[in-house]
Amino acid sequence: MTSHRDITIVENGQERSESMVFIGEEPLSIRIQGSAYAVVMRTPGEEKAHVAGFCLGEGIVDDPGDITNIAFCDGEDTNVVTVTLTAERRTKIAEHLDRRTYISQTSCGICGKSIVADLVQALSPLVDGEPLNGKGALDRLLRLGDYQPLRDKTRAAHGAAIYDHAFNQLSVAEDVGRHNALDKAIGSLFVDGRLPKADLLTLSSRISYELVQKAARARIPVILAVSRPTALAVELATALNITLASLGKGNSLMVYCHPQHLVWPS
Repeated sequence: MTSHRDITIVENGQERSESMVFIGEEPLSIRIQGSAYAVVMRTPGEEKAHVAGFCLGEGIVDDPGDITNIAFCDGEDTNVVTVTLTAERRTKIAEHLDRRTYISQTSCGICGKSIVADLVQALSPLVDGEPLNGKGALDRLLRLGDYQPLRDKTRAAHGAAIYDHAFNQLSVAEDVGRHNALDKAIGSLFVDGRLPKADLLTLSSRISYELVQKAARARIPVILAVSRPTALAVELATALNITLASLGKGNSLMVYCHPQHLVWPS
């Protein structure tokens, strides 16, 4: 996951050598039914959970039972993972596997409004549940760094942590890519059948619309992040009944949509 290199530090005109830890980054090829589907750059580790979370986020699967097997193509090559689906699922998403409806691809004529409209049509808005204690949720966001040892070593890792309604940590993951960290955190819960317990997602990064999409697929109603969301992320979260919030000055919380999912007991 990491490697060491000697670097030169210049301070007040004086040079000195120092060993530094760098985060690893390698390609991960994801194959569906033996055919190449996507290649992502990620930090090695937790490949099967990563691929499971990716498949859920992209709509390839809806339920762990849709997957018959996730395996490395070569026992020692963890950079290629293949997913085998049930016959019923393959039939249901045949057009998707042809990538004719792959929403994550950028092409001429696609704009923010069309992306939101397509995703809202594909993803049903979440239903209001019992609100979370806002103070407890904020505390978990402020403590996210406590669970990022890779960031402490390299200063180059994103983190994602998921909690239940009582703020018990369900999963946490780090990666050079913010999307990958979230896929890993979601995927580990998805394959274990614990994803329905997820009520809060905390992120070390800004919130893009793709991260909202992944949270919506996982049915997580509240997202808190260290950095602010994009306008498209707020628009999508608003349409899907997901709360978005980020850190403000003095450890305040800026809530961008659906504040009803957080309560602040006196």
